[in-house]
Amino acid sequence: MATVQEFKANTKVLMFDLYGTIVDMQAGLVEVVAPYLRNRGWNGRPDAFVTWWRRMHFENSMIDALLQREHTPYREIGRRALTYTLERAGVPHTQDEVRQLVAAIETLRPFPDVVAALTGLKKHYRLVILSNGDPDMLEHARPHLGIEFDRIISVAEAGAFKPHVATYRMAAELLGLAPDAILFVANHAFDCVGAKACGMRTCFVDRRKRPFGQWPYQPDLIVADFKELAEQLS
Repeated sequence: MATVQEFKANTKVLMFDLYGTIVDMQAGLVEVVAPYLRNRGWNGRPDAFVTWWRRMHFENSMIDALLQREHTPYREIGRRALTYTLERAGVPHTQDEVRQLVAAIETLRPFPDVVAALTGLKKHYRLVILSNGDPDMLEHARPHLGIEFDRIISVAEAGAFKPHVATYRMAAELLGLAPDAILFVANHAFDCVGAKACGMRTCFVDRRKRPFGQWPYQPDLIVADFKELAEQLS
């Protein structure tokens, strides 16, 4: 495992996952979907519903990447996943309503610790996002992030969802950097595994206090939140 001093000496770019790492996807979608579900008479837990939705979205995106056919837009994966989740929960819905709920992903807000931490880190590193989101979704999200990133990259440019190796390789090539000059930061173990397997250094943001898992591609740094990330790397 590299030391913090080595990070500071060798890292040129901090590259971040967006959904669930920069922006609070779980809380944001619960806030959006809770009144919708209440209005339709569904008495379950909105947080559990959002977890089902996100898990189905993840599963569908992984299937799409493994098929190695034409890349399906993130928005369409979201529509299919939410439609399935509503059907499974027995919630009446229209496709216009589904699309409106999926569009809420574009305006999610950052975790409270993100903007201050990144403002400090921006003095020392280039800040980049690599996201599964579609290019237009990421542009719509930009004004809501609270800080200007040096670059926002969509995996659509690689034609596959993370953690496909092509996504990280493409991002490094677009930046003109060797993978090990990039520290990839994510709240998701799978994303850190994918980036590390591609040759990037990785930081796991352990907000949920969960084990990383017995992957051979362990993170180089583990932090509790972005405040600790900034303290370690500034």
